Amino acid sequence: MRLLLFILGVFATVICIENVEAQDYPWCADYLPAFGGTNCGFATFQQCLATVSGIGGSCEPNTMYRPAPESHPSTKRRPRQHPH
Repeated sequence: MRLLLFILGVFATVICIENVEAQDYPWCADYLPAFGGTNCGFATFQQCLATVSGIGGSCEPNTMYRPAPESHPSTKRRPRQHPH
């Protein structure tokens, strides 16, 4: 019975696991040495500045940032040209 429960638990875990990737953001906060560390979890420069303004540090571009590829090609419509 324990073996059956174990197998069902493993099976449920495998089914529930999704392909998860780390989020990549373009801005990093470098905190003062007293706080230590770097946080590259900011989508905008303003978000980064708001974070370091209270505790100190600086904001720099994330050198490892790679934008996600576009999921859909651009579908811009050209304006109709009416004959004169």
